[in-house]
Amino acid sequence: MKGNGVKQMMPLIFAKEGGTVTIRRISGKEDIRQHLAELGFVVDTPVLIVSHMAGNLIVQVKGSRVALDRSMAQKIYF
Repeated sequence: MKGNGVKQMMPLIFAKEGGTVTIRRISGKEDIRQHLAELGFVVDTPVLIVSHMAGNLIVQVKGSRVALDRSMAQKIYF
């Protein structure tokens, strides 16, 4: 139901190429979340979707371009 002011989170694989989204949640085991944080993927950080092919992404985060496979992109929510 729309109109209640709550926006549903979606995995990064659903972000549109060329668009910028803001990270709202990181899921997965602690070591994976730590690895993503070291790459710059932390809550409230904007991410530019540079390229999107078969679920694999190239994104720009904190001034760096990073390639993410589908399994990693599914752990990052916007």
